[in-house]
Amino acid sequence: MFDLVADVEKYPQFVPLCRTLHVRSREETGEGIEIVVADMTVAYKLIRESFTSRVTLDRINLKILVEYLEGPFRQLENRWTFTPIDEKRCEVGFFLAYEFRTRAFEMLMGAVFDRAFRKFATAFERRADEIYGRTRVT
Repeated sequence: MFDLVADVEKYPQFVPLCRTLHVRSREETGEGIEIVVADMTVAYKLIRESFTSRVTLDRINLKILVEYLEGPFRQLENRWTFTPIDEKRCEVGFFLAYEFRTRAFEMLMGAVFDRAFRKFATAFERRADEIYGRTRVT
């Protein structure tokens, strides 16, 4: 699952509203940590916005941190954690916090982004089912 989330280039294929994703840079910092800086463009009907994030992939600790760098938000951060259950399953934790830069943009896009981010987790679950097969804890 870590690899699925870390493969940011594939996001336009399955993440809601994600139209394009361009990796600006990738840097191995050692000790299982990789830093990716990427531009993502999201679109809904006639609205199209791009933003840049720094993604820290911490393979050893099974954590991914996404930090906002520039774009239409005042702040945006999300964190992923992966806790192994057994050889084929893990528990995935996901946290997201965001605030739009302007009140007008928030009023225009807030409800759309709320719905899209709720669908975000479902999109990753479906992608995992496609790639790894369906194995869920009940």
